[in-house]
Amino acid sequence: MVQADRLSHFKTGIFAALDDKKEELIRSGRKVYNLSIGTPDFAPFPHIMEAMVEASKDPENYKYSLRDFPETLQAVKDYYMLRFGVGIKENEIVSVHGSQEGIGHICMALTDEEDYVLLPNPGYPIFEAGAYLGGGKQFFYSLKAENNFLPDFSEIPEEIAKKAKVLIISYPYNPVCSVADDSVYEEAIAFAKKYDILVIHDNAYSDIIYDGRVGKSFLSYEGAKEIGVEFFSLSKSFNTTGLRISYCVGKKEVVDALKLLRSQIDFGMPTMIQKAAVAALRGPLEPVKEQCKEYERRRDALCGGFRKIGWNVPDSKGTMFVWAPIPDKFTSSTEFCMELMDKTGIICTPGSAFGSLGEGYVRMALVKPVEELTEIVSIVDASGLLK
Repeated sequence: MVQADRLSHFKTGIFAALDDKKEELIRSGRKVYNLSIGTPDFAPFPHIMEAMVEASKDPENYKYSLRDFPETLQAVKDYYMLRFGVGIKENEIVSVHGSQEGIGHICMALTDEEDYVLLPNPGYPIFEAGAYLGGGKQFFYSLKAENNFLPDFSEIPEEIAKKAKVLIISYPYNPVCSVADDSVYEEAIAFAKKYDILVIHDNAYSDIIYDGRVGKSFLSYEGAKEIGVEFFSLSKSFNTTGLRISYCVGKKEVVDALKLLRSQIDFGMPTMIQKAAVAALRGPLEPVKEQCKEYERRRDALCGGFRKIGWNVPDSKGTMFVWAPIPDKFTSSTEFCMELMDKTGIICTPGSAFGSLGEGYVRMALVKPVEELTEIVSIVDASGLLK
């Protein structure tokens, strides 16, 4: 019995090597600072946990849920209007088990083998994986530091654009920590309309955005719902990563296609989790804003601290991550990650894990309090890695 050929496309590579190194350090008694995984260290807000606990006491809630309940859909509708000023209908919403699962499956419902999927490079890995599993072809558009890691749609060849079925964008964007202004979304909509392309916007970090900016919904832009959908996640805003709560929202025909696919492989979001989702969306929402301020303080401590010791790390503009160019004396992001872990116990993710244009960078997660991030800066300074 051997695995399917399609699985040979996926490599564990650097992640397995990093995990092995981490376990080696722990066994030797070293302290490890894990900044590689984007799981919030904040607790879920009490009203969310209370809603789930209460729901778990009812034996009826342990049965298949089969569908999104009316109160769940209404909570999503009300939240989108309150938070983004966007009006949506119940038939324009479907839940998924986290944006990772939704994006991993949606191209199965949309693309055929001759269709192109337009993907960012650097790119979050599930974008490419989902396109591959959908059976279509892939074209990677470049995100460059000199353009603030924003897309230039004019660089996509017309012969590719004419064959494209799907364009994936995401801002605030993990891993590169950039944000988009209105013109980016407007240009994406115009490009999609010109070539009859569907836009998928991954909107996981609209509530973790810095320096006075306001995170928006792609659907808030004129014409967006005609050509696109958005994956909206509760994981990072509400610290519920393990509950896997996300929604695909937007163009009805796309939502219907995803519903049909998921009806063959799933029985719907569990009732207790739907109750927790409703509680999160109903609020209070002020804790989400306070949490963002704490992330910003962490960003300032890490990025500003590194600059003070001679590592020119730019401030993250959004997401719970930092995207740092590797020090000049290193030529490989993997080499730097391994040496950083060996000398300091600090674990981060090599940029090469996010595509060819991620080489030369590392990603760090802001999942430690300010005091510990300040300690991390001191440890890097003392290690001699920057000298």
